Amino acid sequence: MQTIDLRQSRITDIVCDRLELESDEITETDRFVEEYGADSLALIGVLAALEKEFKVTIDQSEMPRMAHLRGVRQVLAETAGW
Repeated sequence: MQTIDLRQSRITDIVCDRLELESDEITETDRFVEEYGADSLALIGVLAALEKEFKVTIDQSEMPRMAHLRGVRQVLAETAGW
């Protein structure tokens, strides 16, 4: 099992990779669409990469909650049972 810090870091890495950002460019509450111009395809890519990495299935109805890193972490924690 991954440590919390390693998981948090990996989540940030995945989001930044899919949104083509550097990890020092993003904060926990920066909104992906409004602040970085992310489109729906990029957001689906984030979702798919997280599912693959953490071996979970995230319901697409959770997408609105995944508008920033904090939301991504919350949804993933709930889905994975962390």
